[in-house]
Amino acid sequence: MAHPVSPLAPKTYPELPVIAGVRFATAEAGIKYKGRTDVLLAAFDPGTSVAGVFTRSKCPSAPVDWCRDNLGRGVARALLVNSGNANAFTGMKGRTTVEVSAAHAAKALGVPAGEVFLASTGVIGEPLDPAKFEAVTRDMATRLEPGPWMDAAKAIMTTDTYPKLATATADFDGITVSIAGIAKGSGMIAPDMATMLSFVFTDAPISAPVLQALLQPLIERSFNSITVDSDTSTSDTCLVFATGKAGIEPIVSAEDPRAKLFAAALGDVLHDLALLVVRDGEGATKMVTVTVDGATSDASAFRIARSIANSPLVKTAIAGEDANWGRVVMAVGKAGEPADRDRLSIAFGDFTVAEHGERAAGYDEAAASAYMKNQDLELRVGLGLGSGTATVVTCDLTHGYIDINGSYRS
Repeated sequence: MAHPVSPLAPKTYPELPVIAGVRFATAEAGIKYKGRTDVLLAAFDPGTSVAGVFTRSKCPSAPVDWCRDNLGRGVARALLVNSGNANAFTGMKGRTTVEVSAAHAAKALGVPAGEVFLASTGVIGEPLDPAKFEAVTRDMATRLEPGPWMDAAKAIMTTDTYPKLATATADFDGITVSIAGIAKGSGMIAPDMATMLSFVFTDAPISAPVLQALLQPLIERSFNSITVDSDTSTSDTCLVFATGKAGIEPIVSAEDPRAKLFAAALGDVLHDLALLVVRDGEGATKMVTVTVDGATSDASAFRIARSIANSPLVKTAIAGEDANWGRVVMAVGKAGEPADRDRLSIAFGDFTVAEHGERAAGYDEAAASAYMKNQDLELRVGLGLGSGTATVVTCDLTHGYIDINGSYRS
């Protein structure tokens, strides 16, 4: 079932660059959806390094287990992704499916199966027939091209209403390193490493250990700082592939100044993709940036910000364009973190609605209500206890979320 495009969808899409050493193709395997592509196969030149971060769910999908088992090699020759079926909670059948589907891709490309990375997204608990991949991988292997990226982004969508793409570059003494990223995610989004998949490709020559060391903190500031519905997926996967084709000396140490420059560009791509996921939250009509400061630590501020961002009462008030600071007070208090009611301040945008433990003396109902009609909102909470600060980005909660998830398997 197709859903209307989110009102928060971007008006334009970036033109992603060709990444030397990366070619891909898509196909329609009929896994769940009819009349749309649902498989992506990407092939990488020899020497491509890989890093990844995965869900912390205690019930991970079979593809997540497969990727974790093979990530230690630090080498990748292919990526096979399907939408429509998560291959999660599928027991031994799921493990067999990843082995067989990786073997199909490996045979089609002439590469080792252990260097084929896998990701699946869609319905949990339904067996995924590995035979779905045999013919399409053979076919896709004959059609590999360095673009267009839009095709790749569309092939991995499930309830997404628009494709998600981002790009950035870094300059090293006149030589440009390019980064291209795609993602999918709309519901079951509370990454703890969403259903969230993200794949990033770069021509930077960077070793797998350095890439891995750079990736985790960037994930914390991007995908791990968003939430749509507080539910962490079984399938969350972010993989970064570096082909090494850019004409610079390899980056083999995280202390190399170039590593910091590359990390800044990679972080921009991950941040942009994360925001695109929130803006496509199922049924969303508003994006909300929740910032907490004055906490006893950054970690405490983050837990309070996430408590606010995940609260159904806060999110439904935002959907109703109601600056209901009482619900924010509730979410702060339930977080279990240090907080002092009489030091608390709350603002929606530039409008302070509460301070010193009560409604602000200068509160203007009309002005606050007018602000809440915006699509992009800022909610700020001051605790007055310390210097800890954190930001979590979320969306509102509307009846559209129920409509989508009440019929997800039908």
